[in-house]
Amino acid sequence: MTRQVRTSPGAAYDLGYHVVWCPEYRRPVLGGRVKARLEELIRAKADEHGRQIIALKVMPDHVHLFVKPHPKDSPSYVANQFKGFTSHVLRAEFPHLRSKLPTLWSRSYFVASVGVVSAATVQRYIETQYERVPKKGSADA
Repeated sequence: MTRQVRTSPGAAYDLGYHVVWCPEYRRPVLGGRVKARLEELIRAKADEHGRQIIALKVMPDHVHLFVKPHPKDSPSYVANQFKGFTSHVLRAEFPHLRSKLPTLWSRSYFVASVGVVSAATVQRYIETQYERVPKKGSADA
């Protein structure tokens, strides 16, 4: 995957979050029409907020989403926006979800930051900053 730096006033960024969430009790209720509608809703919410979806996979009992948000959006905000919006719409459109589950989504979720540069590379870059500073009076300065 190549680096795709996006800009906004005062910022240049390349953020990615891998978000995973499950239905309450990890029930396998995300199939058929529910799955198709959930994918539509996730894409609509991403478009609404200017988030880029890199990958999306809806499994019967959980959702994997790789999304590139704006840096002002915290990981918890991003996860909860998708979960809250989709729960509200899906439970209104599919009454069997209301009767099977007290709430559609579990309160928990998993999120990890994702990038093209590893944590070890960033650490090495920071630790060797002084080694790259040009010396005064050298040809590089």
